[in-house]
Amino acid sequence: MNIDSIKNGMVIDHIASGKSMEIYELLQLEKLDCQVAIIKNAQSRKMGKKDIIKIDSDVSIDFEILGYIDTDITVNIIKNGVLVEKRHLSLPEKLVNVITCKNPRCITTVEQGIDRIFKLTNKENGEYRCAYCETKAKE
Repeated sequence: MNIDSIKNGMVIDHIASGKSMEIYELLQLEKLDCQVAIIKNAQSRKMGKKDIIKIDSDVSIDFEILGYIDTDITVNIIKNGVLVEKRHLSLPEKLVNVITCKNPRCITTVEQGIDRIFKLTNKENGEYRCAYCETKAKE
């Protein structure tokens, strides 16, 4: 299979195999008016298999969402066909409107228009808790 190189844009690399569609949806890449290539199950010496997303446009994305999904993901920024920056991600301290609180009595599930805010409470375990009711996200 041949996927062309990009002139200006980014390559989201080292995505765990099978996670590219989740990233596509969370970043709302379907709203972009440019070419987006999703490569699933690409061979990787380090990971065995991985997914890759190529975006052929200079767009702004939320790197905190990517860090939340997987800190091993790297983002390569391409300008004029040349790699100008390689970003390594980390867990964000706070997530806004990325995850939904599962507590049915939480104000974010009862009231509309309230930001769903989660704070990192345990970095070693990647544990996030709702800023309003302290319910743990992602058991």
